[in-house]
Formats: sequence, C-alpha cells, structure tokens
Amino acid sequence: MWSYLANPERFERLARVLTPVMWALAGVLFLVGIPWALVLSPPDYQQSDTVRIMYVHVPAAWLAMAAYGGMGTASFVYFIWRHNLADLAARALAPAGAVFAFLCLVTGAIWGRPMWGAWWVWDARLTSMLVLFLLFLGYIALRAAIEDERLAARSGAILAMAGLINLPIIKFSVDWWNTLHQPASVFRFDGPTIHASQLWPLLVMALAFTALLTALVLTSMRTLIAQRRADVLLRRREQRLEAEELAL
Repeated sequence: MWSYLANPERFERLARVLTPVMWALAGVLFLVGIPWALVLSPPDYQQSDTVRIMYVHVPAAWLAMAAYGGMGTASFVYFIWRHNLADLAARALAPAGAVFAFLCLVTGAIWGRPMWGAWWVWDARLTSMLVLFLLFLGYIALRAAIEDERLAARSGAILAMAGLINLPIIKFSVDWWNTLHQPASVFRFDGPTIHASQLWPLLVMALAFTALLTALVLTSMRTLIAQRRADVLLRRREQRLEAEELAL
C-alpha cells in the first residue's frame, strides 16, 4: 500500500477523484449537522444551551489529535523509507491540525467561562492541548527556517515523531491528574454516557470535520506536488539557459 501510494502519479489520480468527493461530503454533513446540533438538539439539563459549543469543540479536539497522529506517522514513514509523499502529507497536515487545535482552544475558553468561571486555567487537558498547538507551530516554523529541503524534512520528521508522546498525555490527562475536565464520555468500554439526542449530532459533526480535514489535506498535497514539479521545470529551464550561454 505504501509503495503504491508513494508514486506521485498514482496518488494524483486517486486524489483527483477523492478531493471533490470529500469537499462535497463535508458540505452535506455540515448542512445536516449544524442545524441539528445548534437548533434541533435539546439543551443540557445542567449546562442549558451552552452545551452546543460541544458540537464544535469536541470534534475540533479529536481532529487536532488525529492530524498530529497522522503527521507523526507520515514523518516516521518518511524518516525510515524516504517516501516523499509521506513528507508532503506531514507538511499538509501541520497547518490544518494547527487550525483545529486553535479552534479547540478558543471554543474551550468560551465554554469554560460560564462553566468554570474563567477563560483559562492551567488544567492538564488544556495545557497538553496548548502544547499540541505549539508543536504544530514549531513544526511549521522549523520547516520554513531551514532552506535545505532534505534537512528540513528530516528535522521536521524528528520533531513530529518526538511530539507523539503528547497524544496519550492529552487522552489520559483526565485519568492521571485531578482536572476540571470530565472523563471520556463517548469512547468508553461500557458505552457512551451521552444521550442519543446529543450523541448523534455530535457524531455527524465529527464526520463533517473529518471530511473537511481530508479535503484540506488532499488539496494541500496536490498543491505541494504541483509546486515541486514547477520548481523542477524552472531549475531545468535555468540550467538549459546557462548551458546555452556557455555554448555561446
């Protein structure tokens, strides 16, 4: 599978089909999920309508973690097998993941103000999510700071892989430390603790965010591939012009 997708032409053919499908799927799911979550779903018996922030906050948190997990995995594949498409996938996931992490932090602050009485507290879950956001920014900044493309890719891969240790900290922080966040309420061995009237719109919104992330990454990867091809053609043109000047 890896070797099949490592071919840019094969990936381009697949991505050309999948990209519009993912954009369309994200649009349909948001058209269904937004009114269901923000209008039709019932208010919470404790949090009232404030709970509606959950339908953006929770999927944003899930997708930020998934994006970093994908970035770390792609970086590992590049670091071991030198698949250039894996490096492109990591590069494409970084800005998208940063946006989702930022959205998670902002909506968490908005949700925390009426629930906890503060916009921000140094809660273990909040702090580890902030670290995740900074890891995304650090990866982007590191790639931009190093001019040598191969060195930038290797350095970025090392940073991305090292940052994977933060994912289990985010996940289990509510179990390991005394935090303001409630324990897991959806992915549990004994089943979700959220009522179906709130669980289903939450899952639809999560699927919408997943389709959006996939569409963004595919679009970004196709753009990066086209940019690399353009750079190669430009270098070849410059080399040909230099050769012609020397011949004269």
